[in-house]
Amino acid sequence: MEYFIYILLNNIIPLSILIGIGALLQIIFKLDIKTLSKLNFYLFSPAVIFKMLYESEISLTILLQVLLFFFIFIVLLFLLVELVMRIRRYKNEMRSAMRNSVIFYNSANYAIPLNQLVFIGDAFTLSIQIIIMMMQSLLPNTYGIYSVNVHKSDLRDTLRKILSLPVIYVIPLGFLMRGLEIPIPDSLYQPLNYVANAFIATALLTLGVQLGSMKWKLKISDVVLSNTLRLLVAPALGFAVVWMLGIKGMMAQALVLSCAVPTSLSSVLLAVEFDNEPEFASQAVFSSTVFSIFTVTLVIYLLQFIP
Repeated sequence: MEYFIYILLNNIIPLSILIGIGALLQIIFKLDIKTLSKLNFYLFSPAVIFKMLYESEISLTILLQVLLFFFIFIVLLFLLVELVMRIRRYKNEMRSAMRNSVIFYNSANYAIPLNQLVFIGDAFTLSIQIIIMMMQSLLPNTYGIYSVNVHKSDLRDTLRKILSLPVIYVIPLGFLMRGLEIPIPDSLYQPLNYVANAFIATALLTLGVQLGSMKWKLKISDVVLSNTLRLLVAPALGFAVVWMLGIKGMMAQALVLSCAVPTSLSSVLLAVEFDNEPEFASQAVFSSTVFSIFTVTLVIYLLQFIP
């Protein structure tokens, strides 16, 4: 019950308030969602990723173990989603939208505070979550862009779009500057903090604006399928992968918990930026965030059975 109340008060209600404000602003002022999307892709998201990597303390051993888990988990999840979509006979745009709603998950503003609650501020489990966040930031800006453009653009144009995104460059830059202990002058670090702190609010307002502009042609079966795969199947697969790799203790628990969080806002940002099923993407993010109150609480309870 403690986790249920915490998730409700510290994740669902704050997120819902900002989403609601975004929807209200859209109804009143008819905002330009493309401009909001570009601000997220080219400014706020790169800033928060660089800042977290620059400030983190991650050892090479932990990095390699977590990357191995993440690679196996994502490949298995990808194959599972592909199988389900073939059975459902989805077309091109819906295929990429469904895939993105399952394999891209909220590893930053939802998973990091959740990790610190469950593991009581443990620095080791936080470093694990930061690595997952880094990979979950890189995937939408590489494979995610490829998947929503591959059926309507040539490969050269798609690669040009991927290489134009700052996230591709800030991840190695963040690691390099942290590893070499290169200091950032306060005159630069202060504006970086301002921009990074604006990421969550801007991303949630963008989701609200998208929800406020929708005609709400509900695709209930598709949204339910997405939520089931993201909130129930994914953490079950996480349990299976840590067992298969022989990972135990707090590392195993942190990895499984990282798989249980709802669909990432990046799936909405991709859908809006490249006009790829934005209504479905918005509904999937919003509903998975709400239903995660129950599913994440269940996963937290089951963590105690990991040796």
